[in-house]
Amino acid sequence: MSAPRVVSLGEKSPAERAGVLVGDTLVSIAGRVPRDVIEYQVLADESEVALRVRRGDVELDIEVVKHAGEPLGMEVSSAVFDRVRTCDNHCAFCFIHQLPKHMRRSLYMKDDDYRLSFLYGNFTTLTRFTELDLERVLTERLSPLFVSIHSTDPDLRARMLRNPRGATSLRWLRALLDGGIEVHGQIVVCPGVNDAAALESTMVGILDEYPDLASVACVPLGVSRFNVEEGMRPHTASEASTVVDLVESFQETFLSVTGRRMVHAADEYYLLARRPFPPKETYEGFPQHENGIGMARAFEAGFLGDASSAFGAQPGFFAWVDGAPPSGYRAPRAPTHEGSSLAHGPVSIITGLYGAAVLSPLLANYPDETVKVLGVSNDYFGGNIGVAGLLTGTDIARTLAGEPADRRYLLPDACLSNSVFLDGMSPSDLPRHVEVIPSDGLSLARALRGLGGADSCQPSEPEPVAGAR
Repeated sequence: MSAPRVVSLGEKSPAERAGVLVGDTLVSIAGRVPRDVIEYQVLADESEVALRVRRGDVELDIEVVKHAGEPLGMEVSSAVFDRVRTCDNHCAFCFIHQLPKHMRRSLYMKDDDYRLSFLYGNFTTLTRFTELDLERVLTERLSPLFVSIHSTDPDLRARMLRNPRGATSLRWLRALLDGGIEVHGQIVVCPGVNDAAALESTMVGILDEYPDLASVACVPLGVSRFNVEEGMRPHTASEASTVVDLVESFQETFLSVTGRRMVHAADEYYLLARRPFPPKETYEGFPQHENGIGMARAFEAGFLGDASSAFGAQPGFFAWVDGAPPSGYRAPRAPTHEGSSLAHGPVSIITGLYGAAVLSPLLANYPDETVKVLGVSNDYFGGNIGVAGLLTGTDIARTLAGEPADRRYLLPDACLSNSVFLDGMSPSDLPRHVEVIPSDGLSLARALRGLGGADSCQPSEPEPVAGAR
């Protein structure tokens, strides 16, 4: 990746006052060439910051004077300035391998970079992790990190990653935990591969070897219509129910041994198994909310007025390729669009099929003519892809084309990254005006305020997902 370019400046910020311009390329800070936005922020923390920028064909030295710890007030075009550490695993369940052709080139980048794990919550297998990486993580306290475990059996893990280093790379997980780094784990459960007895063995391995993990998520693999791996298939309802039973059983074991439930099953498992979601308290603060763990309960709590559960959608997965994160390392999904002229008219809420299963019972007290859930089938990816975060403009446009013009259409910002859908379309390309709102229950409740129905809402269970597979 090339040197970062300045993409925005805060009004009257230290960088703007010193003469930095949008479009300048950052060459160095204090004589050092930063490798990533992490090092950039550390170098920019001083009260006097010597910047060297390239403007056209000329390099300029700019001295920024500010208070120590005060932000420079400029955002740059990338999170990693040297080179993203790409993934050399060949996992059969990798979703990147299941993308259709002709999407944005950046979406096909497979990363296994611990820096993107820290910045965006991406999961790393640690197969490319080194002693120097460990030293930096421990020295700079780059925490939390997110690690793909999949199996604690060395041979099975190596087979799943199709990489012999998969058998040994979890030694870095032990080193990170020993160094006091907060680590969250993930197990992508593949039917017939690492489920059933193999998943039980992995739970025992985690309890035995990594009981100090902060949390562990069991998530189902996504299978798009472009999948070419014959051994990869969606879970059946029975298999999903088995995963839920196993996870809930081990939650009791972890609770008795460590004082925490630690391991959680993704919401999708409960939908597939037609099982009620666990109580909100079971998720212990929703540490893996953006990984689909407890998202339904958090949304429900926010919708019913609990502001502490209004997490919304966080960048991750594809989000990192579309821009550098500003303060707090988190890039915005999209600016919130202004409401339409139909501010008090009937509302349609756009979401994926899984989202529709969660929303429908929450909105049961609203008349259909007032509030309607518009579940969009993901034909673009096909397969079992039913989450709102992977909806494309193509599918939403197809759905909206048959909808009336005299309604408000609410679009969750989880569908967007830097104001575009995965297929490159933007909300302005849709056949109906949409209002982009944060993807949390509290924001939806506020958007529906005045339409009636919310005051009598009570927690309820979702209907089974129809047609999600």
